[in-house]
Amino acid sequence: MRMRTLTGNNRGFTLVEMMFAVFSGLLLMAAILVAVQSGLRSSTSMERKVSAQQDVGAAVDLMVLEIGMASYNPTFSTNANFWTDNTCANSTTQNYRGIQEATANSITVEMDLDASTQIADGNNEVIRYVYDTTNQYITRTTNCTSGAQPFLGETNANAALGRPKGVNVTNAALGLSVFRYYDGAGAEITIGAGSNQLPASIPNIRRIDITIAAETEKVNDVTHQKGNMIYSTSVIPRNHAIN
Repeated sequence: MRMRTLTGNNRGFTLVEMMFAVFSGLLLMAAILVAVQSGLRSSTSMERKVSAQQDVGAAVDLMVLEIGMASYNPTFSTNANFWTDNTCANSTTQNYRGIQEATANSITVEMDLDASTQIADGNNEVIRYVYDTTNQYITRTTNCTSGAQPFLGETNANAALGRPKGVNVTNAALGLSVFRYYDGAGAEITIGAGSNQLPASIPNIRRIDITIAAETEKVNDVTHQKGNMIYSTSVIPRNHAIN
């Protein structure tokens, strides 16, 4: 019986070849890990951006609804002390009607929702929005008694409410007013003491623009700064023109 001998074609892998194979496998696994981590970061960033958009969108919608009701007076009351100031005391400027405060970063609107011929005796009849430029958030006060409640922006209180921590209202940093006011001819009513200026021209307000700049979580690859989403809309306070 003949014995077969092993030839060179039947030899196994050398140590160098095995090390090269292991090294190649590690490189491939590292590349996959980087891709997965990048995908997770991108997904998280997108989720936070969507959450921020939803949060800001809902806040702006409520502001539009409430500010649009300014000067609502269904009984057409002519009571000399019908309108209040932003402390719910009788207003000394009744001709301001349901817009008792109008500045670039704050507004107080009033409405007689329960048709009682009184203001602030029902829920949400006096609403005040204030933009805190230092802390970059907006507060909302109702009926002058609730205290300024966090409404939009990154605060500890908002975090407790489950709102996205990535939202900062950055209007001040961008030089943007939260509120701008226009008369019936479309001319802007500015802040000051001259003609067609606020607060004296509050009765002439026919349109209010609301602009919110919200800082995003995502950092720009070029500037290495967080970006901003700009939300802008207009409100027509129709009741303010007829009461």
